[in-house]
Order: sequence, then structure tokens, then C-alpha cells
Amino acid sequence: MLLKQLQPNRTRAGILAASLLFSSSFVAFAAATSDSPKDDPILRAMQAELDREQAQLLLPGMQRPYFIEYRLDDFSTYEAVANYGALVREDTGHQRAIRVTIRIGSYETDSSSSRGDGVATLAPTDNNPEAIRYCLWTATDEAYKAALRAYTAKQAALKRFQSAPTEKDFAHANPVVHVGPLVDLELDRTEWKRRIVDASGLYASDPEVRANSADVQYSTASIRGVAINRYLVNTEGTATRQGYGGYSATISVGGQAPDGMQLARENGSVAVNARDLEGSAAFHRRVIENLKSLEALRNAPVVSAEDYHGPVLFSGDAAADVLNALFVPNIQANRPEMGTTARTQGVYTSSLHARVLSDTLSASDDPLTTTFAGQSLLGAYQVDDDGVPAQKVDVVTNGKLENYLIGRTPIRDFPQSNGHGRAPVGSAAHSHEGVLIFKSNAPLSAAKMNERLLAMAKEQGRDVYAVETLGGELAPRMLYLVHPDGTRQLVRGAVFDELDNRSLRSDIVAAGDDEYIANSLGAVPSTTIAPSLLFDDIGVKRATEEQQKLPYYGPPAPESSSGQTR
Repeated sequence: MLLKQLQPNRTRAGILAASLLFSSSFVAFAAATSDSPKDDPILRAMQAELDREQAQLLLPGMQRPYFIEYRLDDFSTYEAVANYGALVREDTGHQRAIRVTIRIGSYETDSSSSRGDGVATLAPTDNNPEAIRYCLWTATDEAYKAALRAYTAKQAALKRFQSAPTEKDFAHANPVVHVGPLVDLELDRTEWKRRIVDASGLYASDPEVRANSADVQYSTASIRGVAINRYLVNTEGTATRQGYGGYSATISVGGQAPDGMQLARENGSVAVNARDLEGSAAFHRRVIENLKSLEALRNAPVVSAEDYHGPVLFSGDAAADVLNALFVPNIQANRPEMGTTARTQGVYTSSLHARVLSDTLSASDDPLTTTFAGQSLLGAYQVDDDGVPAQKVDVVTNGKLENYLIGRTPIRDFPQSNGHGRAPVGSAAHSHEGVLIFKSNAPLSAAKMNERLLAMAKEQGRDVYAVETLGGELAPRMLYLVHPDGTRQLVRGAVFDELDNRSLRSDIVAAGDDEYIANSLGAVPSTTIAPSLLFDDIGVKRATEEQQKLPYYGPPAPESSSGQTR
């Protein structure tokens, strides 16, 4: 290794950085928390090694890094899965991952790339400071050498382009100190194992649905929990510790229609705290309703072979899926490839100040919103994973795109972060949503939305559609043919046609006041809050997928409580 041996005494540069880190200018932000960085052994070890590296990290004849960042993710996970009324898997995990990011050059032009930079490695799971510092040391050495190579290659690549980049490579940020409370996995594992075992076997045991048990080809229930404590220090003087947790309880049942079409019902509840998941009775009821709707789908007719273009009413649940798929990725600013003049990547690269939604809709992302309608929000945070305080961003105002979500990688016209740099465990930070809220300036009640849909049906003299839930690829899972007299008929086997960003811009004619909260426990937790949406011209057509063969013989006969086969 090219780095010097660990030394117990700090250098002058390290002492200077430490005095900056713990200066009184940070007291106002840190006052809301009970600890300081000096009280946390992990932050102390990270800061000590950062100070040493900042002073000593230099290859002869090479550039010294202008920025170093250390991030340590301590994550605990739990998952249990049950199939057909029996527990099939239970996993518990605890790991730590370190990511070291080094930048060579300057804020204007450095060694970074659009893929994200740095070295990730597993870290010790105890608080031994020497072990943590040794892990940081080896990762820093590797990251420094990689950054030097990347900077040389980037400088050579830039000479091939006539025009210079439109923005700096990295946005400067003021130092922040924020030490939040640590989180733990808090889940009654015994009770939840009982619930999912019971839930996965209801298809064969509950008198409401067991008559159709032969039609159920899979029945799975699961409980999942994650608790992450994230530590961050950098050479600008930032030191943060933040913890967040998330829990999901899901049920998935499926089978085939008589013609072989694959059918499924899959949903559940997601919450910040395990106590906010559905209770036992509600979870039980959800499974029963899923099984009933699965049977209803089996008996439903296939959607008409005639292609349809016309009104479709999306529930808040379905609307949130549409917006997450079509809108959200395009407001997350990602720097375009080197040598291009585009502002960002995605559909909205040239849409600044242009209309991207109906002029009745506005959208803002506010990670500081922790609850909505009494429900905790997974996407909430106080400081992003770049060490920048979270901010509310008005993304769309009356249909027009006014802002993007920005991390510390600037894009044209947006030179600074707005607190939306987010990172999966062990990965680089990129722009990402936090709590994205869509609102209408003329919301309608659920009854008025249905009245509007029926009025369009009567005016056009034909049936229209309403969708409650979507599956993968924005395919309608619970789709209803709505007759002009207001009656509804469940249909299956449909796909949407021309449901795209143009539809969001031009085809939304009404929005409800029934905001649906979609918490997502993904690699980066997020929340989308969306109302029901009425589109006036969406295509609905029959899917062209081939149907699979039915089973050659029936499932095993369920046993009665006495152990006898029924």
C-alpha cells in the first residue's frame, strides 16, 4: 500500500478539519438531536481516518484529492415467507457497507462520471475503531488510484469536444452536522410468522373461499423489515448520522382462467413502523378479498377484441403507478453523456417551463413532510445522502415543469443541489424523489369523478373503462367496463395502448380529492401521493400473449380439521 501506517496523533490539517467540524456554527442544526459526532464511536473513527487521509493521501507527482467522502451503512434485515399455509423461509441479516468516494481535480472538472464513483466494500459489524479505520484505509487507497486513472482518461476525452461542459462537475455544499437517533428492527416476529402462515393457507381453510381452492395455483404471504443507520463524513466538514426503517406485509395469490390466462392478485401494506402495518383482522380480510377477486377474474370475460380509444378513470392506486413509471424518472436530473448539450437525460430534457402535466395539476417534492392524512411517509428525510439539507421543490406548477430534483451533480440552469441526492446501500448517490405530492387546483369528489365518467359515456354513446389496480408494465389487473347506466363489468386480458408522457400532458381532464399514499420500500425508500385521474383518450386492447396450458390434474385434496381428506 502507498498510504502511510496508521498514526495515533492527528496532523495539523486533521486538527484544523476537526475544529471546523465541531465548531459552534453547526450548533443550530445539531441542537434538535441528542448526540454530537464526538459521542458516536463510528463517526469518531471515520473522522479520524478522514483527517489522516486528507493530510497524507498523495502519490509522488500526482494530484491530491480535493474531496473525500466516507459513508458507512449499517443495515439489518428480516424476511419471512409462507406458502400454502406453511413457513418456507426465514432470514435475518446484519451487515455494514463502506463506500469511499474520492474526487481528483476541482469542482469545475474532476474525475467523476455519470455512473457514480468510489469503492464499496463490506465493513466490520462491531464498533472496533481500528478495524473500521483499516477498512477505510484500504478502500481509500483503491479509490484514489481509480480516481487518478479516471481523471487522466476524462481529460483526454474532453479534448475531443469543441464545446466545454455547461456546468461544473460537482456542486459545492456548506458543511452540515446532523446526528439523528439510531433505529432498530422492531417487529413481533412470532406474531407475524403466525399471520403469514395463516394468510397463505386461507384459500383452503376459510369457509368464504375454500370452495375455489382447486383454482389457486399459488398462495404466498410475506413479512419484510429493514433498518438502516447511515453515517457520512466528508472533507468539507459534514458529519451526519441518520436512521430509517421500513416494513411491508404482502399477499400474493394466483392461478389460471379456464382458457389458460395467467391471473394474479398481489398487494399488501407498507409502513415506516411495524405497528402501522395492517392489523391481524385487516390482513386476514385482505387475503379473503384477494381470493374472491381472483375467482371473479377467472369468471370474467376477456376484454373485447375491438380496439378502444376513449375515457379511462384511474383510481389513486393506479394513477400513482402511472406517475411513478412515466413522470418520476424524468424529473430526476441525470447529467447527459459527455460532449452533449442536453440539460439532462430522459423525456423532459428540453421541457423546462413547458407543460408536462394537465394545467390543473401541480407537483411538489417535500422530504420534510413526515406524515400525510395521519400516515407516516417512507420517503421523508432531513438531510440527503450527499450531506445536503432536504428542501421542498415545486417541480410542476399548473402543468408546467419548473424544477428538477437535483443532487450534487449540477445540470444546465441548476448549479446547486436542492437536497435530493439519494443512495442505495453501498452505492453512489443520484437524484431521486423523496415525498412527491400531486394536487389538483380543481379536485372532484369520488362521486363527481364517476359522474364525469358516466357523462362522457352517455355523450359518446358507448361503454367506457375504470381501472382500480395495475400489474407489471402498467397492465390493468382489475379493469371494469363501465356502461352508461353506471353498471360495471369486470374484464380481463387487457393492455393499455399509447399510455405515455403525452397522455399525462394532454389527456387528463379531471383529478380527484382522494389522494392515495404509495409508500415504496425499494432500494431508496420513497413516497408518491396521487389523486384519481380521468383520462379522456386512452387505448385499451386485448393482449396478444399466448395462454399457458392448464395443469393436467387437480391439486391435492385439502384435509379437514380431523385430518381426513374432504
